[in-house]
Amino acid sequence: MAAPSGAAAPASRMDRFRVLAPGLLLSFAIAAAAIVFRGQTGVAALNPVVVALVVGIGIRAATGPMAVLTPGIAYAVRPVLRAAIVLLGLQVTLPQLVALGPGALALALAVVALTLPFTIWLGGVLGVDRALSQLIGMGTAICGASAIVAANQVVRGKGEDVTYALAVITLCGTGAMLILPGLAGPLGLDAGAYGLWAGASVHEVVQAVGAAAAGGEAATQSGTVMKLARVFLLAPALLALGWWVSRGAGAGQVKAPVPWFAFGFLALVVLGSTGLVPREAVDASRFLVPLMMAASVAALGLSTDLRALRARGVRPMALGVGSSLFISGLALLGVMLLR
Repeated sequence: MAAPSGAAAPASRMDRFRVLAPGLLLSFAIAAAAIVFRGQTGVAALNPVVVALVVGIGIRAATGPMAVLTPGIAYAVRPVLRAAIVLLGLQVTLPQLVALGPGALALALAVVALTLPFTIWLGGVLGVDRALSQLIGMGTAICGASAIVAANQVVRGKGEDVTYALAVITLCGTGAMLILPGLAGPLGLDAGAYGLWAGASVHEVVQAVGAAAAGGEAATQSGTVMKLARVFLLAPALLALGWWVSRGAGAGQVKAPVPWFAFGFLALVVLGSTGLVPREAVDASRFLVPLMMAASVAALGLSTDLRALRARGVRPMALGVGSSLFISGLALLGVMLLR
């Protein structure tokens, strides 16, 4: 007699878990260690995503590729990441964005809408691969590492493209975090204006908030909300990038998939703005999102070949610097016009 179909399903799920477990467990272990490391050191620049990437690359370089890890790594790089992006929507609310005012919202939209195409154009001038240029552009325009790993779900670049883009954005964002506070005085920016500048131009959320905090409480508040406005634009930017990539795909090329997870992000933004989401759920997302993002990038590091990374040369770094200077100058011009 044939076994009932319902009896086969649990066994199948268990088999799949056994296949995925080694890569997933290692990725999450690296992510947890990276978060603890940043917490113990207290250094804001030590983004757990970047630390997890470095550790993952180091393990891959020391051990070489391990087939037993491959299924779990692939799962962490895609489904886990997409779930993290959806949960990120709980951390941005519409009232926060409205509180910025129309001028500041227009500035957030402008820096995202102009920085991404500028970076792709400059990448073409410098001879940087188009996929890598798109990733660097997303990381610069929106929110650093999170935007890069999310954009690669659409761009479908190589693993070393994502790794190099993360390295470029980390270095440029850290540089901006250190340099901008010293320019507020010479540029005559008050605390509120300086915070808007930092929030509109610095890459990572933690870097932007750190840079804004150097200007005091008022700067921290305006910088944080401005940065959240750029994070909110992650979903629309992903949809636009997906359309752009699909439009440029020639005959025989695979078109970019629709980033459905971006709609999940927007749905949770709307849901979170109703006030119906328990505070505990929002707090849980603040713990889970960094862990899941770091696990996804750790998995990326575990699948990255350093030899392919070295072959990229220095042009992508020049692109990152040029893109960072562009967004900083554009954001400063916008802040000056708002005064």
